[in-house]
Amino acid sequence: MAQQAHIKGTVEYREGDGTRIAIRRGPVEVQTTAIDATLSWSDGETRGSAAMPIGDFRTYVAKGMIELATPQ
Repeated sequence: MAQQAHIKGTVEYREGDGTRIAIRRGPVEVQTTAIDATLSWSDGETRGSAAMPIGDFRTYVAKGMIELATPQ
């Protein structure tokens, strides 16, 4: 089930073995599983998505970098 959230601080993800990429601040939709979280967003006609380990996602939430619209 998708959940609404808001990026409030520096949240980064990595594509494969590449460098870390920052997700822009603002609203995102979050889809979680037991092993990862997928964040999706749009800026006008540009859409983006990023997957990260669930542990990283929970750390960002605990630090207030990601604010969930409803408790998870």
